[in-house]
Amino acid sequence: MLTSLRAWLARLKIDVLALWFCYRHARTPLAAKIVAALVVAYAFSPIDLIPDFIPVLGYLDDALLLPLGVWLALKLIPDAVLGECRAQAVQWLEERRPVPRNRLAAVAIVGVWLLLLWLAWLALEPWLV
Repeated sequence: MLTSLRAWLARLKIDVLALWFCYRHARTPLAAKIVAALVVAYAFSPIDLIPDFIPVLGYLDDALLLPLGVWLALKLIPDAVLGECRAQAVQWLEERRPVPRNRLAAVAIVGVWLLLLWLAWLALEPWLV
């Protein structure tokens, strides 16, 4: 079972990197590019939407949201494009090149958390005074 989990995670890593190449590919449809961009931004962001130190929920986003997003994006991409991009992803990983990081996504996630904190403050302020 552990072997199959490791194989699934390795495929997921390849697929996320392939989505990065698909996003940049000229023959990828616009809808697929948008979904791929969101998935890749989330996957490559150094910050999680729900931090891992929050029990259960912290890992739930990684265990559910990322695979579902990858699955959806892969369904939208033509097979020929996906094949090319998967080959590029495998080559990238074989060359041990670093996985891209998305600082813009990290800034966006921090912005979402700050917005939520501000909204919570506005909602709770009448009871705190």
